[in-house]
Amino acid sequence: MNTAWARGLARHRTGRLVAALAGIALAVALVASLGSFLTASKATMTQRAVRSVAVDWQVEVQPGADPNAMLSLVRRTPGIQTAVPVGFAHSSSFAAHVQGSTQTTGPGVVLGLPDDYQKLFPGEVRPLTGSTSGVLLAQQTASNLHVAPGDTVSIQLPGTGARQVRVAGVVDLPQADSLFQKVGAPSQTQPTAPPDNVVLLPAADFASLTGHATGVTTQIHAARDAALPTDPAAAFTAVTGSAHHLEARASGGAIVGNNLGAALDSARQDALYAQILFLFLGVPGAVLAAALTASVAAAGGERRRQEQGLLRLRGLRPRRIASLSGLEAALVGVTGGLAGLGIAALTGRIAFGSASFGTSAGQWILWYVLAFVLGAAVAAGAVLAPALRDLRTVTVADTRRAERRTGSPWWMRYGLDFALLIGSWLVFRASSGNQYALVLAPEGVPSISVSYWAFLGPALLWLGAALLLWRLTLLALTHGRGVLTRLSRPFASHLAGTTAAVLSRRRRPLARSVVLLALAVSFAVSTATFNATYKQQAEVDARLTNGADVTVTEPPGARTPPSAASALKVSGVHHVEPIQHRFAYVGSDLQDLYGVRPDTIASATSLQDAYFSGGSAATLMERLANRPDGLLVSAETVKDFQLAPGDTVNLRVQDARTKALRTVPFHYVGVAKEFPTAPKDSFFVANASYVAKATGSDAIGAFLLDTGGTHQKQVAARLRHRLGTGATVTDLTQTRGTVGTSLTSVDLAGLTRIELAFAVLLAAGAGGLVLALGLAERRRTFAIATVLGARPRQLRGMVLTEALLLTVGGLAGGALIGWALSEMLVKVLTGVFDPPPAGLSVPGAYLTLTASAAAVAVLAAALNGVRRAARPAVEELRDL
Repeated sequence: MNTAWARGLARHRTGRLVAALAGIALAVALVASLGSFLTASKATMTQRAVRSVAVDWQVEVQPGADPNAMLSLVRRTPGIQTAVPVGFAHSSSFAAHVQGSTQTTGPGVVLGLPDDYQKLFPGEVRPLTGSTSGVLLAQQTASNLHVAPGDTVSIQLPGTGARQVRVAGVVDLPQADSLFQKVGAPSQTQPTAPPDNVVLLPAADFASLTGHATGVTTQIHAARDAALPTDPAAAFTAVTGSAHHLEARASGGAIVGNNLGAALDSARQDALYAQILFLFLGVPGAVLAAALTASVAAAGGERRRQEQGLLRLRGLRPRRIASLSGLEAALVGVTGGLAGLGIAALTGRIAFGSASFGTSAGQWILWYVLAFVLGAAVAAGAVLAPALRDLRTVTVADTRRAERRTGSPWWMRYGLDFALLIGSWLVFRASSGNQYALVLAPEGVPSISVSYWAFLGPALLWLGAALLLWRLTLLALTHGRGVLTRLSRPFASHLAGTTAAVLSRRRRPLARSVVLLALAVSFAVSTATFNATYKQQAEVDARLTNGADVTVTEPPGARTPPSAASALKVSGVHHVEPIQHRFAYVGSDLQDLYGVRPDTIASATSLQDAYFSGGSAATLMERLANRPDGLLVSAETVKDFQLAPGDTVNLRVQDARTKALRTVPFHYVGVAKEFPTAPKDSFFVANASYVAKATGSDAIGAFLLDTGGTHQKQVAARLRHRLGTGATVTDLTQTRGTVGTSLTSVDLAGLTRIELAFAVLLAAGAGGLVLALGLAERRRTFAIATVLGARPRQLRGMVLTEALLLTVGGLAGGALIGWALSEMLVKVLTGVFDPPPAGLSVPGAYLTLTASAAAVAVLAAALNGVRRAARPAVEELRDL
């Protein structure tokens, strides 16, 4: 009998089965895809963090300890691939006599490197010009001394006389911040910037030069090859534990500067944010697919009860009927689950080149199994559970009567929708307040935590808004029959009143369809808007850091005049904007001071209103231009010094002629929270002309180049060839990779591709499937109406009126819910954005596609219903 029942379902209930299979497949595919991709993304973050580090460990030998013994100890540590000693000595100055003049620098650092150091740690030293061995100067040092390969430099070390060395080459130190770190010191006590003056010597020359010098230290630079867990948090714990173990074995003789651990520490926060995005943006899609399956099953609920009554009349026991319902659930769950796994594998193959999304076989299989089990659970809940409930609560006599519910749902009577919305607002207020951290990852601490209760805000909003829309739709269909009659008259003509009565009578299933479509559309809107806003802010962050499409930064101490901008107008450059860079004391606090031309600064860079407080970007630039001694102050400084608009701010700046500090009065005119090329904490922005007059120099610190947003790499390459090592040229494409976290560059892009594709499918399914099945279940109604004299045009009008109500209500409700969710998500996930956005970025093209897909699906379902209604009534009633 089971086989005959399964054949009968496949033959006569094809539409209902296919629709339920589609819902299960979408849920399984979404969970399998997102879960596999999340795991693969974490592994990618770990790999990127490992690759980003040139020297994994910098083990500093403590005073009194034997460097050779510590070197042997490090080399014997499990997981160490190579370890070499590096000498560090502090120089009081460097000097060079070039072209008749003597240049002298301030204090610097001398390093002693083994001969094979660049081969062992290729990311630490990048050759620029000259030889790759021998005495090497950092680019900044060569610029300060005006020397080139072949010139002689004098090194002055404490406790020794000046020593002469011949420069063999000029190099860049890409990871100077970590190379010159204060090993073992907390982050707040680390140097604010690496030294400007650095000389690299071969180990033998270093030993000869520093034989009697004081303050010489030895570090052991180590590279690890131990296998790490794929999860960044687990990898961080493993690397940190290994470093602590080495320090314990050294018994105070060495301290580990854990560069690899620091990189993994940052990556584990990115991984946790990716997990949060998975929960915020992925789980609603799976829930929605499950709800779609439940709605599909509910659309055939009346027919299922009639079939059960018929089987019971023919003597079939309830247990046997339950087994047949279980067979249907198994058929839907297994087939839909396998189809979903196939869709997930195809998605991985098309979008990422691998059905496993790049994750390991074990993790891939685990997520596929979990997704399949979820699909089976959804099938059991949507198909089997209602059948079992009907067996217990519905009698045979009940199945012969049409189901009519006249009372309000229980949640409407108790106001659950309002309670959920109020709860959402309260949670949102608490979770978006000042000093709130969604992810807490204390530096250097293995534990990492997430405030998961913040998820309640968007979740409660989603549910509360859905129930509120349900309430409003029911009220409109119950008390708005007059409006429905006028609305349906152009379509149904003389049957407009009947159409309104039918819609009012079917208000429950119609309201359910409207809510389901609205939830699908809101999922698409919130996901797409969040992803577009994130992409926008990643670009803003890169522009803030680099300053413009291409930036040419002059070396400190260089006296480059503004007129040098003309030499930078190579092919592809539209505008060159000079910016002065000085340092100024406010009280005892040293901050960056930027001199700009307010009238033209916006021609080369983007100034957003979100960068400023107390007015728009244009307003504050105009205010600065109108007052020569005007000063934009960072928010932190305003708070620390309790400034009010119009206050006089006395800054101490260095006079370029006398090198002495002088006090210069400025007037506070506004707050700059962010500014291109400026640090994120404390800085000043003033008029370039006033700064030049106050300091006695119009020297430029950087030039911002506008290339129209294109060809940044090519323009930067031309400028590097023209300028050589005299200035640093950076372009926006280079900065994107530098400032973008692994979350920015890898995971959100993949998450976007997966979610947005499924969101379109869910919107189309929610709009078309449920309507199509509802119309199919009402074929008897249409046949009777035809017998009573209804014309095909009038039947078509009845169907199109319902489709119009579903489309308008679902799209409008979904747009409003999606907008509210987007606002809340962006606010709650503020930690993901840097800087926070001034407003949402709305992807109009994608949202138009989603709305069109939903509308087309509803229209197709309606036209199919019209086609079925056109069948001869006698044939239709005979089939039913």
